[in-house]
Amino acid sequence: MDFISGVVERITYSNEENGFAVIKIKSKGFSGLVTVVGNFASVNIGATLHIKGQWKYDSKYGKQFQAFDFKETIPASIAGIEKYLGSGLIKGIGPVYAKRIVKHFKEDTLRIIEDEPDRLIEVDGIGKKRLKLIKKAWQEQKEIKNIMIFLQSHGVSTAYGVKIYKTYGDKSIEIVKENPYRLADDIWGIGFKTADKIAEKLGFKKESFERCRSGIIYLLNELSNEGHCYVLKDVLIEEAVKILELEKELVDRTIAIMLEEKDLIMEESTEVYLPPFYYSETGVVKRIKEILACDIPKAEISLEKVLEAIQKEHNIQYDEIQIKAVKCAANSKFMVLTGGPGTGKTTTTLAIIEVFKRMGRKILLAAPTGRAAKRMSEATGMESKTIHRLLEYKPTEGYQKNEENPLECDVLIIDEVSMVDIILMYNLLKAVKDSTIIILVGDVDQLPSVGAGNLLKDIIDCGVIPVVKLTKIFRQALGSAIITNAHRINKGLMPILKGGKNTDFFFIQEEAPKLVEIVRDLCTKRLPGYYKVDPIEDIQVLCPMQRGESGAYNMNIVLQEALNPSRLAIQYGGISYRLNDKVMQIKNNYDKNVFNGDIGRIVYINQEDKSLIIRFDGIDVDYDLTELDEVVLAYATTVHKSQGSEYKIVVAPFTMQHYMMLQRNLLYTCVTRAKKVIVLVGSKKAIAIAVSNNKIQQRNTMLALRLKESLSMNL
Repeated sequence: MDFISGVVERITYSNEENGFAVIKIKSKGFSGLVTVVGNFASVNIGATLHIKGQWKYDSKYGKQFQAFDFKETIPASIAGIEKYLGSGLIKGIGPVYAKRIVKHFKEDTLRIIEDEPDRLIEVDGIGKKRLKLIKKAWQEQKEIKNIMIFLQSHGVSTAYGVKIYKTYGDKSIEIVKENPYRLADDIWGIGFKTADKIAEKLGFKKESFERCRSGIIYLLNELSNEGHCYVLKDVLIEEAVKILELEKELVDRTIAIMLEEKDLIMEESTEVYLPPFYYSETGVVKRIKEILACDIPKAEISLEKVLEAIQKEHNIQYDEIQIKAVKCAANSKFMVLTGGPGTGKTTTTLAIIEVFKRMGRKILLAAPTGRAAKRMSEATGMESKTIHRLLEYKPTEGYQKNEENPLECDVLIIDEVSMVDIILMYNLLKAVKDSTIIILVGDVDQLPSVGAGNLLKDIIDCGVIPVVKLTKIFRQALGSAIITNAHRINKGLMPILKGGKNTDFFFIQEEAPKLVEIVRDLCTKRLPGYYKVDPIEDIQVLCPMQRGESGAYNMNIVLQEALNPSRLAIQYGGISYRLNDKVMQIKNNYDKNVFNGDIGRIVYINQEDKSLIIRFDGIDVDYDLTELDEVVLAYATTVHKSQGSEYKIVVAPFTMQHYMMLQRNLLYTCVTRAKKVIVLVGSKKAIAIAVSNNKIQQRNTMLALRLKESLSMNL
């Protein structure tokens, strides 16, 4: 075993997920910088390290020191202290203030910050506000350092240290020691497997109740991420036995205790639910039943005359099914309006709104995402909000609109309902009065919600709620190859791939590795040049999956390099976040009021305190370094993440690399995201497989059956 010591000069690469890093250190006896590889997640530039390891030779990168263990000491030299403080370790101290502080206090700097921090006010530019920030950050980083050392000593990535501290504060180590499985319940990004590693190092037995309980909850959460509301008990036991490596009897006994303690809910000895999904599913049924049971006085108005007047005023002619939809809305308490692109959902919704306005009814509009709500506002000329904003969600307090404080409206119209999951729908229905008329609008053939449930399909399939399906493609839409091909795909027919000068649907036959070059060329030169559009704002690459050469992750790196020359950036998790980058939020963050799928632009980067500002729909939101795991580059994204959005131009790679994801509803959703132009790049074989694969994964949900049983009794 060899030993080297030195000061960290550069961090060449750092993976926040597993803690692996490549660092360059300045060490006595070596003329240049020494490359060291190993687990260094908690190390900052300027840190002095004593490292145990061995030399190795890498054929690509040359001589390196492989670290097995290290200890960090406080830097002794003035240069080391300055580098250490200026690394972004302490919020409020960047390179500029580090230089000023060290110039003023010299070798005594770190002692001053530790023992007499109020003296920092002596330094030019540091006022009371910055001093308060520095004192808080210094204390926090000490606590985080302790957590990181604790985690590292138990063989776990230190990347989780900041998250753990933010959740539990000074009690972090105490809580983790007492029950490490709480991490899987409480902290986003830390799953059962990570918690299990920590527990094993802390001496928890494989058979412990805490471990078994956590594993079962982990399995149910994983299944909910796939869209399931419940799992059959036998399947749950079988899967739990596999991941926990325990006897069936022990798993069965744990489930029995969890059922008794209401950690799980089971009906008729088969379907096992986590409580939020059970209460949401049964709650949606209860609320729909209550809404349908509440009669409201019919307005003294002739629908025929109103429709005639609207058509005359707007110079429009509704067809039979559209008129049927308007009459159904006016005479129902709860209805669904569905149909594919070009079938007149928006026109019909406008007619419904106009009729209710003339009845003197108060109308509210909402959609699941910011982009969908914005589109609804533009189409109707009325304000439309996201469902979360409509319900006035506040962090820690929950939804402000609820049973006690309901929404004030006579009619509630929700667009893009295929995206709404069961939990969100339950919270929405709790916040409406029984007298409210509910109209759900959406395309049932699109991909279902990212969250659990298959709400729109279940409501349609139950057979006891009024549904109007628009099927006629209007003349103006028939001229669009996007719309024609979307309907062909939906019927299981190959799209017409032959392009033309005036078409809006193009196909380029190409496979890797040239495919990536073609997508880059389309996004940077060909499409912006021909259509005179902004390549970042107006063009969106949609991929069937994240992984692979033509997956969203790699396409983002390629397109970022091609479209954003800015070098002002913050590194996190192996990704460089640059000024002006297009990014997407991938987790609902109620504190920041941004939600999964929201797209924004990085408008400000502060390298002093390692923070940045992202602008979402005109609203600026602050992020610090530790929160960047909630954000990904969005030059390219998956089709799933594009739901509820429309883009002027879509470029979509569809190849055999994506075989696992080639499904009809995925291709259909992808094509219907494009407003002006779509370019498919890939193979005809991959497109043919997607078109023919209509085996949509069934989601475990009882909503349709519950609705049928509950509402049939009233018919």
